[in-house]
Amino acid sequence: MPQSPQEDARRFLHPATIGRIGRLEIRARQVVEGFIAGLHKSPVFGHSIEFLQHREYTHGDDIRHLDWKVWSRTDRYVIKQYEEETNLRATMIVDVSESMRYGAGAMNKYDYACTAAACLSYLLLRQHDAVGLVTFDSQVRTILPARSQMSHLDAFVMGLHQSKPAKKTDFSQVMRRVAESVGQRGLIIVFSDFLVDRPELFKGLEMLRHRRHDILAFHVLDTDEINFPFTGSTKFEGMEEQPDLLCDPRSLRDGYMEALDKYLVDVRRGCTKLGIDYQMVTTGDYLDAVLSKFLNMRLDDRNARGNGGAVR
Repeated sequence: MPQSPQEDARRFLHPATIGRIGRLEIRARQVVEGFIAGLHKSPVFGHSIEFLQHREYTHGDDIRHLDWKVWSRTDRYVIKQYEEETNLRATMIVDVSESMRYGAGAMNKYDYACTAAACLSYLLLRQHDAVGLVTFDSQVRTILPARSQMSHLDAFVMGLHQSKPAKKTDFSQVMRRVAESVGQRGLIIVFSDFLVDRPELFKGLEMLRHRRHDILAFHVLDTDEINFPFTGSTKFEGMEEQPDLLCDPRSLRDGYMEALDKYLVDVRRGCTKLGIDYQMVTTGDYLDAVLSKFLNMRLDDRNARGNGGAVR
């Protein structure tokens, strides 16, 4: 019996993966904005249970927050300030250009990226954070506003399911639109093979950083793109308006591997320079291990920062 679109879309939610990473929490590594009580530091001073600092009383301040103990010792009027905990607002940005269709294994790049995005969204929604979705190729294909209800997950995976890989990528123009539409500071996670010109790539990512978002970049490549295992006469199918190529891959391998190494180094360094957390993954990597390592790394970073550790 054929599956319904909703059932088919939920293939992106791997129960085994979620089970293995379910004990982890995603915490923004920098200050974020939000509206309801949650797990993440807010730049807005409120009156929650965590004391932050004192400041001098000024006319119009609420006298309920005067620190009378300080007044009794110093004869000074000071106000207690507290730091609110706020929910995280995350946006998953998933590349659905034609090159993401490539892959001969259990999952192509598109399926791998969608599964990672769905699993992370499940974790965020479970801890009452808000999650939104943007899919793109040469333009934005799907925009799903951030919501924090667990029922939002069905709409999220349907948005991924309906965005079929097609057309080429216009990364900088799409990121410009995303930067303009996601006005509230928060977490942005990008899933893409980043097969675009590097100046265009970094220009697009810089637009997001300019809005002071906390950005994670999952660089998704197929295992064959990394290892180039091809032998014998092979026809390489052109994608994103590139022509097909029939050749002996052994004659290309050395040049390809050299160009690939330079490209990966440039992307990693460019992301690091912009203050973006970067992770290169392949479709052959176990997704639960990839996500667990990445989330633990970010949690360790956050704890180090809280203890006076250096900022990367």
